[in-house]
Amino acid sequence: MSEADDIRLLFHKLNNQLGIILSHAELLEAKAADEANRARASLVVQSVLDAMGTTREIRSYTVRQQGAAT
Repeated sequence: MSEADDIRLLFHKLNNQLGIILSHAELLEAKAADEANRARASLVVQSVLDAMGTTREIRSYTVRQQGAAT
């Protein structure tokens, strides 16, 4: 397996893990008993979405760097 394949696999695994966290946070948000808990869960949802965006940015940067190196 090449280095590019290794990196792609790592990003895929990270995205899957973040997706699981997102699903659980959304479930907590939907089932929150009160506004305070809903707000906390909403912060987690937003943070995970931000992390997923950062992951995409890092992946894009990595792909560009690998393309420039070849």
